[in-house]
Amino acid sequence: MNKGELIEALAAELGESKVNATKAVDAVIRTITQGIQRDGAVSITGFGSFTKRNRAARMGRNPVTKEPIEIKASTTVGFKPSQNLKDTL
Repeated sequence: MNKGELIEALAAELGESKVNATKAVDAVIRTITQGIQRDGAVSITGFGSFTKRNRAARMGRNPVTKEPIEIKASTTVGFKPSQNLKDTL
């Protein structure tokens, strides 16, 4: 499912227009992003937790030339599903 399909499903579930569903999805994504930036984690009971994770710099290999390259340190987001979500799947 991509964002467009999520918006369509939400609009159908709520009986709302796609415009309102788009606003709702965008607001949720924006709020989760702000929460991760501010607090480093966002937990949604029954769904899971998004956490800010730091990746250290490391050596990698260019797949074309096979030469070693340095991969810079970066920040990413991890997701850990709740037990409820795991049981549903």
